[in-house]
Amino acid sequence: MNIRKMKNCILLIVSACWFVNTLKLYAQDKTNVSGVYPHLAMVADQTPRTEAGTGALFPWANRLWVITYVAHFSGTGSGTGLYEINDEMEIRKRPESVVGTYANRFLHGPTNQLIIGPHIIDHNGNVRTIEGVINHRLAATMAHLTDPANKVYFLAMEGQFFEVDVHTLETKLLFNLCDELKEPKGSKPHFKSGFTRHGKVVVCNNSYSVKDYNEEWKAGRLAEWDGKNWTVLEEKPFTEVWSASHFGAPIIATGWDNASAIMKVFIPEIKEWKRYRLPKASKTFDETSCTEWFRIREVETERAMMDCHGLFYEIGFHWYADQLGAIRPVCSHLRVIPDYCSWKGMLVMGGNQATPMKFGPSDGNPLAGQPQAGLWFGKTDDLWSWGKPTGEGGVWANDDVIAGMPSDPYLMYGFTKKSFHLWHDKKEPVSFNIEVDVVGNGEFKSYKTLTVGSGEYCHYEFPESFSARWVRVTSTKNCKATAWFIYND
Repeated sequence: MNIRKMKNCILLIVSACWFVNTLKLYAQDKTNVSGVYPHLAMVADQTPRTEAGTGALFPWANRLWVITYVAHFSGTGSGTGLYEINDEMEIRKRPESVVGTYANRFLHGPTNQLIIGPHIIDHNGNVRTIEGVINHRLAATMAHLTDPANKVYFLAMEGQFFEVDVHTLETKLLFNLCDELKEPKGSKPHFKSGFTRHGKVVVCNNSYSVKDYNEEWKAGRLAEWDGKNWTVLEEKPFTEVWSASHFGAPIIATGWDNASAIMKVFIPEIKEWKRYRLPKASKTFDETSCTEWFRIREVETERAMMDCHGLFYEIGFHWYADQLGAIRPVCSHLRVIPDYCSWKGMLVMGGNQATPMKFGPSDGNPLAGQPQAGLWFGKTDDLWSWGKPTGEGGVWANDDVIAGMPSDPYLMYGFTKKSFHLWHDKKEPVSFNIEVDVVGNGEFKSYKTLTVGSGEYCHYEFPESFSARWVRVTSTKNCKATAWFIYND
């Protein structure tokens, strides 16, 4: 072979190798659009059109596990289910996958198994499926009160409360919570979360409709069970309940009413629940089905992020002076974020980008296409670059007010421009005292007294430099009153 032919042969080999390597690089290329990898989207089939939301995320067995939810019971959608994502950002649908409405995740420590949806996964990634819960919309999995080494509880959205053996997968229905908690007949049960801590199971139902707004009934619930009796704590819509396992571990539950978002906190040392109020960043969440799903998750060591009514908060695991002092707003947003977690040093958020649901004869949303949900990858500090914390809400919204009884504390810390709006129904002047807790230890000091005449409206602008942890209001007379705070950027 002459030199020219040899050179051409070498050139051809080099070119072929370059082409093959280029193809490999192209195949491995993972497009990243502002933290979103389109190839990781979980896409449902076009028929029937339903939801394809990300129900739960969990790092386990050297991969990220994802479970999705369709709009209703198993069989109302297809193409979704249980997925795993590896270090190379490659997604794989598991063969054990079941299509359904699942938003639960729980690590069973005694047996070192992940429970996500109806699946139970060991530390090697082997998957089993709990047949007894497949056909239920799963909202939460919780530790067992009396046999935590071998059993767990499952909460379904329609109020079914199960006990499951994590070894045999035997399933037993313990309660229908619609009956136990005396839900109004005709209301839509929408149980969203549950958690076990301090010898009690706490569950929440966020049923809320025009009948709740008009005070025709009270369908929402926050309730606890001590293993013997169920006790209703609040007849208001609640979406999340969570606790840590150390640093004092208060139980935190979030919900809302006509006036504001609500944060209920159980302080274990005094064995009492305290209620605080938070602003709503958006009222688009004020409906049963529009809260998929507010969660509280540990995404950085020994602190948690709380998603509540369009605002993210940083939350501490501890309490002092019988108060939860470690809370501050981070950002406002409009995303539907069913779950989020830390994985490989990143903050990962699930999504529910469109809901083209089709129920019965309805055509659903004719302007929404194929159902799909993507994941967002970033870092916790990215949240501070989202929308500046803003919101509105009140301690009273045309509520019956008792003279001399302070309102619930309302969060003030971390917001910029703050205004206060006030009116009442009395035929005579009423004075209202604004009190503030500057340091967050529960000690309120009088700040300003406003007197509002009959039929009048009062507006007050807090100085730009003014801030406190909490603010509350007290009336000098019994009346119906509205006391409203608006926080702008």
